[in-house]
Amino acid sequence: MSNDVAGIAAGITARDIAEEMAAQVQMWQIAADRRAIFLDCYLRMTRAMLAAIDAAEFHDAVWVRRLLHHFAGYYFTALSAYEQSSPTMPVVWRVAHDAAANPKTMTLQNLLLGVNAHINYDLVLTLFDLLQPAWPCLSAAERQRCYDDYTHVNAVIARTIDEVQDEIVGRATPALELVDGLLGPLD
Repeated sequence: MSNDVAGIAAGITARDIAEEMAAQVQMWQIAADRRAIFLDCYLRMTRAMLAAIDAAEFHDAVWVRRLLHHFAGYYFTALSAYEQSSPTMPVVWRVAHDAAANPKTMTLQNLLLGVNAHINYDLVLTLFDLLQPAWPCLSAAERQRCYDDYTHVNAVIARTIDEVQDEIVGRATPALELVDGLLGPLD
């Protein structure tokens, strides 16, 4: 699936996508739509990635920007398909969005269902789309730099976990703040 098919038009930057996420989070929070839980987390992680790119933490910032852009395309395509009740809706995203609509679903469940759909579905497709055409042509050193950038993404994301716990999960589920405080970094 290309970025065009993924619903992210050429010329739109990762910062534009972050602004679109922020606007959607705000609308969902006002409407008490629990889909804001995952998207708020995703927004914070996207902002952390953009800051890491700006801080020159990656070997190939252009590739990492493409990764962010394409990855977001899958999310917004699934969201659009859900809102249009499209038969092309990925099942994993249908489950996540349906759970968010259920007031009995806990905040942490909503967050983890969105994370699961985005990482185990969207990320796999994104990596295939970006790496499959180029991988055979890359030298061993270029492959290693790509791998290093990909694994550094995880380090950047890990830096946002406490913020997500405190500002998204903790706000919605105060009892989890007690667990977070008791376990410190072990949780």
